[in-house]
Amino acid sequence: MTTTVTPEVLWAQRSSKADPEKNFIYLTISVPDVPASNLKLDLKPTGLSFTGHSDTLKKTYALELEFYAEIDVAESKTNHTARDVEMKLRKKELDESYWPRLLKEAKKVHFLKTDFDKWVDEDEQNEAAEDDFSNFGGMGGMPGMGGMGGGGDFGGIDFSKLGGGAGLPTGDDDGEEEESDDEDMPPLEGEEEEAAGDKKASA
Repeated sequence: MTTTVTPEVLWAQRSSKADPEKNFIYLTISVPDVPASNLKLDLKPTGLSFTGHSDTLKKTYALELEFYAEIDVAESKTNHTARDVEMKLRKKELDESYWPRLLKEAKKVHFLKTDFDKWVDEDEQNEAAEDDFSNFGGMGGMPGMGGMGGGGDFGGIDFSKLGGGAGLPTGDDDGEEEESDDEDMPPLEGEEEEAAGDKKASA
């Protein structure tokens, strides 16, 4: 039986009063195993609607967002990977201040989270590294699976998921270091005794 769920959405932003290229929203819709042929994204100046279906997970994803302010659809870009749909949405109004929130309504929604991998504080954004959007295409049509292997954050997401397993060898190394410390202890104690003996002799 297919279930319909709201996908997790991550977001971050940049702002600029002078450079449109630096005045945008990062938006990532987490929809694993949804091929390009099974999704529909309708991006409007005031919001977006998204539907996608995963045959392997037997899930249908549905999402409706109404943005805090307008975006420039023509200048916005999208990238589809095996795990998600990433978007760079150009803010329509140039403003050095950040949007106070992503959505028009101030209420908190459970599926929307800050993308801390991309988030930069407003007063530090000029020092942030430039992001690579070479895999992103225009909004004329959803790109195919070309970005699967090369998405900038794709590998990072995978490795973070493996954090528990990746830490095991490190734990073993620590154990070996502790054992070697134990082996060194007797001579250290001996040296202390010798030092104490020398002090008595000199006294």
